[in-house]
Amino acid sequence: MSHALYPFTFQPIFKDRVWGGRKLEQLYGKTLPPGVPIGESWEITDRPEGVSVIANGPLAGRDLRWLMEHHGKELLGDSQPCAGRFPLLVKILDAQEKLSLQVHPPAHKAAELCGEPKTEMWYVADATPGADLFVGLRRGATRAEFERRIQDGSVAECFHRIPVKRGDSMFLPSGRVHALGAGNVIFEIQQNSDTTYRVFDWNRVGLDGKPRELHIPQALASIDFEDFESALAPAGWQTAGPCDRRRLAACDLFNVDLIRTHTSDEILLGGDKVAVLAVTEGKLGVTFAGHRLNLKPGDFCVVPAECKRTSLVPVGETQFLKAVAN
Repeated sequence: MSHALYPFTFQPIFKDRVWGGRKLEQLYGKTLPPGVPIGESWEITDRPEGVSVIANGPLAGRDLRWLMEHHGKELLGDSQPCAGRFPLLVKILDAQEKLSLQVHPPAHKAAELCGEPKTEMWYVADATPGADLFVGLRRGATRAEFERRIQDGSVAECFHRIPVKRGDSMFLPSGRVHALGAGNVIFEIQQNSDTTYRVFDWNRVGLDGKPRELHIPQALASIDFEDFESALAPAGWQTAGPCDRRRLAACDLFNVDLIRTHTSDEILLGGDKVAVLAVTEGKLGVTFAGHRLNLKPGDFCVVPAECKRTSLVPVGETQFLKAVAN
């Protein structure tokens, strides 16, 4: 059988957000729509509210939904789809202001709340001095205090706050309350879901001038009130052949590693699952069966499971995320 598939890049889908900015233009040269704050770039998405269109090769112009419908097995291999769709949703977030304090429903609660569970991870690609995350509860916070502080507008006092810098990473299982603090640019890799319950939104209005909707009952039903002082991913590296590897997240949905190279030695991708690559520093050549991509920071690609022995050639010092859907 000849290979119908090859490593894919996609056209990003930009979403304006009241907390967004223009950093994706400055950092990654993305062509943003003028005059609006862009908070999210959906880089790889197979969602009703946004489907990624292929940008390279013979299938350019087709989309990820078409790929799943016509080449799902070759694309995913042993990776499991998410409700029939591509299993991962991959974004860059530009948080110039704080995001709402929020939670995603855990799997055992999602159905009764008519939502979808969403486990995700954040990689801090850029951060201003003083940037922080709100993740989990501060030790000693109780549900009763949390509910009381929702009423008086001080619920942020219940959150664990963590200062962050470029290169930090946080795993966010469904049920963990969280918010991005201001000044963060984040690569976000998550389960294909878009259910978010807002607890508190800093009393601000949306782009339409109206207060943004809150979802207090659903949030309270979803929050893990035993989840205190969540820690960042370990900072240690392991050497593996021509590169160093740092495990950022491992769960039943996906594994994410940060890979660092110092030489231009070739790395061969193996395995029987679909992988997403996201360059954070340097440059990365991706070659398979005559198809070649040159990725720079802020570029993403999907390597189908059937594209075994795809060759990665870094140009000097390069760092990239490799996410594998389980």
